[in-house]
Amino acid sequence: MQLPLPNTEPRLQRRYEQLVREHCGPAHATAAGLRAVPAEQVTAFASTQAAWRYYHNPRLDLVQLMAPLLTAARQSASEACDRFCLVVHDWSSLDYATHTTKRDRIRITLGKGDALGYDLRTALLVSDRTGAPLAPLCHDLRAADGVHSSRAAAVQRPDSRLDELAAVFDFVDAQGLARPAVHLIDREADSVGHYRQWHHAGHFFIVRADHDRLVRYDGQERSLPSVVRCLQRRGVFQEVREVTFRGRRARQFVAEATVTLERPARQHRVVQGVKKHKIVPGPPLTLRLVVSQVRDGRGRLLVEWLLFTNLPTNIAAAEVALWYYWRWQVESFFKLLKGAGHELEHWQQDSAAALARRLLIASMACVLVWQLARNPAPEAAQLRSLLVRLSGRQMAWGVAFTEPALLAGLWVLLAMLAVLQQHSVDELRALAALILPDTS
Repeated sequence: MQLPLPNTEPRLQRRYEQLVREHCGPAHATAAGLRAVPAEQVTAFASTQAAWRYYHNPRLDLVQLMAPLLTAARQSASEACDRFCLVVHDWSSLDYATHTTKRDRIRITLGKGDALGYDLRTALLVSDRTGAPLAPLCHDLRAADGVHSSRAAAVQRPDSRLDELAAVFDFVDAQGLARPAVHLIDREADSVGHYRQWHHAGHFFIVRADHDRLVRYDGQERSLPSVVRCLQRRGVFQEVREVTFRGRRARQFVAEATVTLERPARQHRVVQGVKKHKIVPGPPLTLRLVVSQVRDGRGRLLVEWLLFTNLPTNIAAAEVALWYYWRWQVESFFKLLKGAGHELEHWQQDSAAALARRLLIASMACVLVWQLARNPAPEAAQLRSLLVRLSGRQMAWGVAFTEPALLAGLWVLLAMLAVLQQHSVDELRALAALILPDTS
């Protein structure tokens, strides 16, 4: 494993690689700390102490720990992306309501109401060829003392969620990825003022629009549902592919229209606890509206996405709809970090600074699993099959593997290799025979 950290002494480099190995395995909510790889004369307690020192080492910062992830992203972009690099942006609230030792928690909003924790924003690189996740490009963790960002060594002053995106877009462009970036964001980013800002800066985007949005279409100002009805009356929807929707087969239909956003932006900010509203006029902005509908076998509408994009017209509407569909990969990444892998919301680090460092190390373990998942070599397929068997997990019919299963199997493999360096097979059989006589 070669995961070089810039400007880092060999001892810290070796510890980093060891920590990545120790995150190559699923955690449990009741034991969410790292799992020490079995080694002679190294206890789990000693490994935990070493990790604590690493997360609090003043000679390391988030920019250094992010460097291996960015190296992996650049390599993956050249290998797995054809025309564009898809960059999915999303936010996830981290619930630490019971973690009273974390003194820098902030109030976050969850589905069940308000709680205390941190706010995580992630930009995830995704292949435009297959939709496979490749590597995170940045993590920003908001806490009481500011934003702990992998883009900066110092804690940053917080800003509104959408205002901070411009800096993230610029950061992605500065990474030297092999293809231009297309930024994919959910409906939270439907903002006329930000569309104008991003378009003027030369950034490509695909954003899910709010149904209440008013646009100029065909010489009239209309609501987006009215535009969709016009497209339906004209019969321009085309079936583009078969999809799976909530476990059932369905069909996807796509249509597009050229629309113009003319109205001024409505800026909403909170300044020193006081809500401020401002009307910000701007020039008309012409965008493509891509309408994606999923229908069942009887033609009934199951779900509809209204997508704004400034991509050139040589990118087909069907491809735009498919790229946005792949936005779900960031949700799978959050799931891998939380309940299906690393149990992020049960980590015991006592500050956002330490937690952010561990997050970057755990993300590198996820990247290694993703690299194995998309590796086309026959040996990689053989390894995936072995890891699934070692994980002991059952796969759904027709599913060869899942990332959580690979993560679980990888830990068993690493532990097994470590033990075999210390004991012969005959010794292990003799030890196992003490409780399982038929293994000798």
